[in-house]
Amino acid sequence: MTEMVHGAVPVTIGEPLLPKWWRTIDRWSLLCVLALAGIGLLLGLAASPPLAERNGLEPFYYVERQAAFGVIAFVALLACSMMSPQQVRRIGVVGFAIAFVALVLLPVFGTNFGKGAIRWYSLGFGSVQPSEFLKPFYVVLAGWLMAAGQEVNGPPGKALSGLVATIVVTILALQPDFGQACLILFAWGVMYFVAGAPMALLVVVAGLTVAGGLAAYNGSEHFARRIDGYLSADIDPTTQIGYAADAIREGGIFGVGVGEGEVKSYLPDAHTDFIIAVAAEEYGLVLVLVIIVLYATITLRSLLRLLRERDPFVRYSGTGLACVLGMQAMINMGVAVRLLPTKGMTLPFVSYGGSSVIAAGIGVGMLLALTRTRPQGRMADLIRRPAR
Repeated sequence: MTEMVHGAVPVTIGEPLLPKWWRTIDRWSLLCVLALAGIGLLLGLAASPPLAERNGLEPFYYVERQAAFGVIAFVALLACSMMSPQQVRRIGVVGFAIAFVALVLLPVFGTNFGKGAIRWYSLGFGSVQPSEFLKPFYVVLAGWLMAAGQEVNGPPGKALSGLVATIVVTILALQPDFGQACLILFAWGVMYFVAGAPMALLVVVAGLTVAGGLAAYNGSEHFARRIDGYLSADIDPTTQIGYAADAIREGGIFGVGVGEGEVKSYLPDAHTDFIIAVAAEEYGLVLVLVIIVLYATITLRSLLRLLRERDPFVRYSGTGLACVLGMQAMINMGVAVRLLPTKGMTLPFVSYGGSSVIAAGIGVGMLLALTRTRPQGRMADLIRRPAR
């Protein structure tokens, strides 16, 4: 009788994983990632053959490797994006522990490949840069600590996350790798701000960062040389910044034409740190604006989706991952146009590099997992809940 009056009680059948993933994922952000990877391969076809020729390799050696790295990164992205927030937290904590140990052991087993900073492990067939993987994993760890600190009788999560950030930044600065150190500090500051940090404390942290920068300038010839070059009124045309500036100027709005650029023949890092200069020269401002829009779309859409979440861990970690991606892209392009000092930082999904591409895939995969639509996961649900 009850069923005749009120209708049968619906039976919830478990939805298959892939349809559920496709229904809940931010498909626009996923499409933007695929577009960036495609642009990276397109630019690699232009930028890497001259380097391969100089090194006595097949013309498309680096492009083929980049495609292989891209496949691995995409698989990692898909796997991470299908995780629950609890699984993301576990992967983040374990991944941070592994990456941190690898970072600590760099002075003993690492190499600098002649670039003045010990940042890589040479594996013979390739290399691994632990700091690239440390970034997304640290963000997840810090988000967990900050969220746990808000629980009753919880640990001092904000202080612990700040302590971990200080240790990591110190180790990175000693390599030296000031670019990655700045990203870690930026991620912690953004997450701390979202978690409700007092402005006075953020001002103190900013002051300490400036003091640390001055100490690094006085104590590191590598750091001082880059700052002096950035502050100089004249640009040496034979430096990477000089070549990049000329390439961007020559490209104009529509570029000089596909394959007609010359900067790839002179820039040692045309396929990595200065890939945006190749894009600007051959395809002009149009492609550069497309790349900027793609990064902005991923970052802003993720932040907007996170506004609806009431889980502190999801909000803090997701915000950190989204902002780190956007900031790294901004720093890379800012260096190329001389708005920032040279940092030696890649453009996520576009620059050549196995560690960079795979780590970016893991980071964005975890971001997509945290921004998926989940039942009872929105702040609006709490607002609309009737009072008892």
